[in-house]
Amino acid sequence: MSGTVSPAAPPRAEPRAWVVFCGDADLWWLRLLRPGFRHCFVALNDGTHWITVDPLSPHLEIAVQPVAAGFDLVGWFAERGHAVVAAPVRRDLNRPAPWGPFTCVEAAKRVLGLHDRWVLTPWQLYRRLLDPAAPVPCGAAGAGSPAFS
Repeated sequence: MSGTVSPAAPPRAEPRAWVVFCGDADLWWLRLLRPGFRHCFVALNDGTHWITVDPLSPHLEIAVQPVAAGFDLVGWFAERGHAVVAAPVRRDLNRPAPWGPFTCVEAAKRVLGLHDRWVLTPWQLYRRLLDPAAPVPCGAAGAGSPAFS
């Protein structure tokens, strides 16, 4: 029932999305990633609720946040030192997303409908969202690349 609304549900606005980038690194190997861009998650506002989709290592956390829809959750994250970028939500694609390992970046790309197989790290996703026209080099995932510096 993808994209359908039950007869009892009122129509809602398309969700607005933001990707939140964090510098925390509980896992040792995340410290290889660029500081400030070691994890990401998505915050959605459908006009009624704030919903966060946070792909953590032990589980995927999807939560309706206990704040009003008009609360400035984006500003709240930014005040806590997180980089936050508005992101388009695409629902017009008919082909499957490219295969990728299930990471926080891959989960965010799936929520957004972003089909870019070369966006692998939070830093690459941040750059891609800031400038959708800029290419992400194939080798950008290597340890000596800007994605990790």
